[in-house]
Amino acid sequence: MLNLKAEIQRLKKEANAVILAHNYQLEEVQEVSDFIGDSFYLSKIAATTKHDVIVFCGVHFMAETAKLLSPEKVVLLPEKDAGCPMADMVTADGLRKLKLEHPGVPVVCYVNSSAEVKSESDICCTSSNAVNIVVSLDSEKVIFVPDEHLGDYIAKKIPDKQLILWKGHCITHAKVKPEEVKKIRQLHPDAELLIHPECSPEVVKLGDFVGSTSDIIRHAEQSDAKSFIIGTEIGVVSTLKASLPNKKFYLMHPGLVCPNMKKTRVQSVYEALRDHKYEINVAEDIALKARNTLQRMLEIG
Repeated sequence: MLNLKAEIQRLKKEANAVILAHNYQLEEVQEVSDFIGDSFYLSKIAATTKHDVIVFCGVHFMAETAKLLSPEKVVLLPEKDAGCPMADMVTADGLRKLKLEHPGVPVVCYVNSSAEVKSESDICCTSSNAVNIVVSLDSEKVIFVPDEHLGDYIAKKIPDKQLILWKGHCITHAKVKPEEVKKIRQLHPDAELLIHPECSPEVVKLGDFVGSTSDIIRHAEQSDAKSFIIGTEIGVVSTLKASLPNKKFYLMHPGLVCPNMKKTRVQSVYEALRDHKYEINVAEDIALKARNTLQRMLEIG
């Protein structure tokens, strides 16, 4: 019987490949990965890696981002149909029309978007650096696409700026309703509630701590609390249970499972390395402009 993990290591060495996995990936995939983290962390790895091949265990926009940051590398997405509904909610044409309505207003684009949308933006951001990115802009008005929930969170943090929000959202985080959050808080009254800003504003305001996946993990590691309700994708709960066995973790809502992130399996990673699939490429005219938005983000940090 083929030992997939051993084969992955062999093929990875042969191809001089590195495997990146998002925090939302299945545990079996994280186990064969070299780097695990949120979008910002993985973007930095993609931009600086010395490997010839990047196998990105995530969704399409993440692999596309890695290609933009390392255009000379081969970037492989193990599951070609692993997309992001939020990213699909904004189009370059739609963004161009919005820019015409607000001439001269800078556009901040959430990393959860296509390269074409990034090419129409001024700077990119992730959930972990979004507030700092918007603060850095010398403009009272800012267009923010495509996540209206993250945009609302930023707007509340920076009341002196006016954010023009695109109507988009994460379908997984948006499932959670305030009344459901209140119920689980009653079940675990001593637990800290840690919430991702992709949740609705009504849910976010119920949290004890709000932050990106990496922020949530870091907070749980550093907090004196012994139990936590995790308000983001279930993969983070698995990560925390493995790394902090002396603490208790509860998922805020059973629907916090991203079906696209869960498509990738160890078999997918093996086949990606074996068969060189599925390679991600970006048209150079789009890539040149989109790359600038990402590099500006990385420069600000």
